[in-house]
Amino acid sequence: MLSLISVHYDNRIPNWRNGMARLTCNILALITEGKIRYTVNQKSYIAVKGDLLFIPAGSWRASENYEGEHAKLTLLFNYGEEEAGEIELLARSEFRMGKLRSFEYIRHRFERLYREWTVEGKNRRMVSTGIVQEIIGIATREMESSDIAPNKLKLAGKLQQFMVEHYRDAIPIDQLAGLIQRSPNYTISLFREVMGLSPIQYMHQLRMKEACRLLGGSDLTVSEIATFLGYYDHSYFYRMFKKHTSLSPSAYRLNGSAEAALTKPHARYF
Repeated sequence: MLSLISVHYDNRIPNWRNGMARLTCNILALITEGKIRYTVNQKSYIAVKGDLLFIPAGSWRASENYEGEHAKLTLLFNYGEEEAGEIELLARSEFRMGKLRSFEYIRHRFERLYREWTVEGKNRRMVSTGIVQEIIGIATREMESSDIAPNKLKLAGKLQQFMVEHYRDAIPIDQLAGLIQRSPNYTISLFREVMGLSPIQYMHQLRMKEACRLLGGSDLTVSEIATFLGYYDHSYFYRMFKKHTSLSPSAYRLNGSAEAALTKPHARYF
């Protein structure tokens, strides 16, 4: 049975480092800013923004800031024989590091997991475990899939970058298709294959992430935030927000202290 031990957020901690030690649990870490030098079982690796690392229990590991400070989200967990038999990443029980195609989505899920873990609430552990299973499932799929052509990755990356820069705008699929000079149907299929979700789903995910930030760190009303993000039908914004966070915008704002904690330094050493 998968057992979540803890979730941590490190935000640009000066002189951050871990001495060499043998891990007693498994670690999954998502690098969101900067660089980290890891030494795992006598081999050194430089992890950068967008990298996801799986370090299994029993590994000898040391880590430290590299060329400045870093930010990352980390979860510590254990798992049983059932998960090891079904999930390739866990079955191999070896150090893995890879860059995620769906980085923004996984970061959003890590942040949601952090909020669930740090705020007392009904069914907190059950919801947290479900998010962990989703993260591990997506990470396994992306790390194990080597059959996506480099050209597809390049095209999907171009689409992703455009959407990140224009997430507040109404972007018709024809415009995205024109950006890579492909048909609309091919564009949707390509993006889903590489990113694991459709362009419209990805756009909503970007908007919801910004909505969370604004609800937790601004004085804008819910209606103003909806309009700012391009949702002129405010009831639709409400439904989308609840779908992504399981909370209404107002309820999320009441629990905003957890979201705000994601922007503050934490002296966590994992």
